[in-house]
Amino acid sequence: MTTSTFDMSDLKRRMQGAIASLRQELSGLRTGRASTALLDHVQVEAYGSHMPLNQLASISVPEPRLLNVQVWDRSMVHAVEKAISAANLGLTPSTEGQVLRLRIPELNEERRREIVKLAHKYAEGARVAVRHVRRDGLDLLKKLEKDHMISEDEHNRHSAEVQKVTDSTIAEVEKMLAGKEREIMTV
Repeated sequence: MTTSTFDMSDLKRRMQGAIASLRQELSGLRTGRASTALLDHVQVEAYGSHMPLNQLASISVPEPRLLNVQVWDRSMVHAVEKAISAANLGLTPSTEGQVLRLRIPELNEERRREIVKLAHKYAEGARVAVRHVRRDGLDLLKKLEKDHMISEDEHNRHSAEVQKVTDSTIAEVEKMLAGKEREIMTV
């Protein structure tokens, strides 16, 4: 956003960035159901550098509580196994040739509550990010009005628009959080 113009689409884009970030964080939470997103952050030491697991293997979900990791290069199987174990996901790979099977264990009540708390923390981070974008927009509007580049009526109209977009974005955060909480707590 430049200091001489007010761009509502830029504010919306920045708020949607917070939503996208929250979606990414929530997808990595273990829910007791298999999801390829669980392994998104696993880094494997391969060929002299750290590489994302999805660049060394294909990941599939053949059953609701099972992940299969098909390693493409036989020499990398041990490194992939080590990286999954080191990722602290609570998953133990069982290896059959170039395929690693990861059984997703049942979550106990206490662990589910911990994961829900983490989901709430992620959602609060997204809400804070959205509020920061709102504050930036409102500050710009005040400056534009003070510099006589927009009228008081335009300032009020744009402020109401910013608040409306903020409210709808925060409602989207709440909806995503509620869905994830349901997913985690259902047995």
